[in-house]
Order: sequence, then structure tokens, then C-alpha cells
Amino acid sequence: MKEKAIITAAISGSIHTTSMSPYLPITPQQLADEAVRAYEAGAAVAHVHVRNPETGQPISDVNLFREVITKVKSKCNMVICITSGGGLGMTAEQRLIPVNTFKPELASFNAGSVNFALFHALDRYKEFKFDWEKKYLEMTEDFIFPNTFKSMKDFARIFNENGTKPEFEVYDSGMINNIAFMIEKGQVKKPVYIQFVMGVLGGITPSSENLLFLVDYAKRLIGDFEFSVCVAGRAQFNICTQSLLLGGNCRVGLEDNLYLEKGIMAKSNAEQVAKIIRIARELGIEPASADEARKILGLKGIDKVNF
Repeated sequence: MKEKAIITAAISGSIHTTSMSPYLPITPQQLADEAVRAYEAGAAVAHVHVRNPETGQPISDVNLFREVITKVKSKCNMVICITSGGGLGMTAEQRLIPVNTFKPELASFNAGSVNFALFHALDRYKEFKFDWEKKYLEMTEDFIFPNTFKSMKDFARIFNENGTKPEFEVYDSGMINNIAFMIEKGQVKKPVYIQFVMGVLGGITPSSENLLFLVDYAKRLIGDFEFSVCVAGRAQFNICTQSLLLGGNCRVGLEDNLYLEKGIMAKSNAEQVAKIIRIARELGIEPASADEARKILGLKGIDKVNF
């Protein structure tokens, strides 16, 4: 274990639909407020997606991104990690617009293609406020989230040009090999930052054995890396705790899990941040500040972003 761990709050994401929780932030003001509350609770990083403020549908509107991240920056110095995953079905060009426009310190970088399935949520949710929700979930039964070697090479170039650190989203073990290949080809520089994403249908399942395997495999293939863990669903806090025990960092938030504990919905991202920090402190680990996170990850600094 280490003395300081980076806590990331994934504020809203593009997985859950509007009807799944009354607490899911939708509008730019709600998203910014949630990020600042997460910061006040101890999160060093906010992972940001944006949504249509009327319906909550995930979109990649540069003006909405600008509104959210400038509001956050005006209130605190937390690290903004902008998505380059966007919403399901967006083109690679659409997904890169926020990186090109805002030149953030950190942005997500999906490390390979995956069957990104949400359709099974229809077994649980039957009624929706908006027409897009059911269609959005249904289409994932026949959907591949594409991140080819060509597109990843292009993404790496754009990230390098903008001085943006990739946060590699790894949904399965083969994606570690993809990162190692990009390092070998000079497209990506070490040390890299990996976010192990567990629990998405189509990717690796969340278990202690699987996380141990992923960390060990990355050590053997890459060697020099920093890692974090996020988990879709009920295993969130269990596996995030294991990440802390292994010397890693962790991500919580309403993008990944709508609950604080069994049967109790999280009313905010800050509640989840506060819970994982309580756990961390029981283990003798303090949350890293935003500036400490910048140092750990080797980020360029908040003064070099374009927002």
C-alpha cells in the first residue's frame, strides 16, 4: 500500500439512463455542482461526460463541456478527466473533439474494442421517461465499442499534440497487450496510467482473482505504470478496496454504480467519495490532493489547459 491514493469521481457517464436514478446529474450546472461536491469530499479527479440537459441522453456537445469544466475550474483546482469514450455510437472524430478543444490534463483513452452491452438492464427497468432510453439500451445487444489499432494510433497522436495524459480504460486483459504494443511502437510513453474497468458485460468480471491477474499481467508486460480501478455495479466498493490494498487508486461515482450500499441509492457522487475515503483511512491511506495527483501522474498542470 502507499500513503496517498487518487480518488476519482465519475460524475454521470453514458451508461445509466435518466429514469434509473433521480439523483443522476444531467444539466451542466448539476454536473459541475456534483464535481465540486466530490472535490470537497476528497476526490482529486472528476471524470466528465455531458448529456442533453432536457432528456439526459449522452452527447458530445463542446459547449456543454465548456460550461461544465469552466464552472468546476472557477470553484476548485481538481483535475478534469474528459471522456474520449463519449456516448455509445459516436464516431472517433466526435469523441476527440473535447480533447482537441480543451487540451485537458487527463482524458480517458479506451485501449481496445469491446462488446459494450447494456441491454440486459431491460430485465430490471421497464418504464422510461424518454423514448431514447429503451432504444439506447436495446441497441447494445448488437453493438461493438470500436477502438481499432488505427484509431488508437490517431488518438495517441492527438493526446500527444495536446499534452494530455491518457487514462487507459482497460476492460479486459488483451487491452494490456494493446498498450504494450503502442509503447513498443513509440506511440505512447511510459509511465502509463491504467484504469481497470470491471463489470461491464462484454469485459472482465469483477473479482479479487481477476484484479490480481490484471495487475500482475500489466507488471509483466509494461512494468512501469500507475493504476486505478472502477467497477460497474454492486462490487464497486469491495474491488476498489482491494485496489487500495494493492497500492492502486480507485474511481467511484454515479457513472459506475447508482447505490451507496445494498438497497440504498447514492444521492450524490460525494457520498460515494466519502465512503471510499473512510475505508481508505481505516487502511492508513489518505486521499491525494489534486496537486498531489498531478505529481503522481506526471500531468502538465492546470495552467496549461484551454478552458
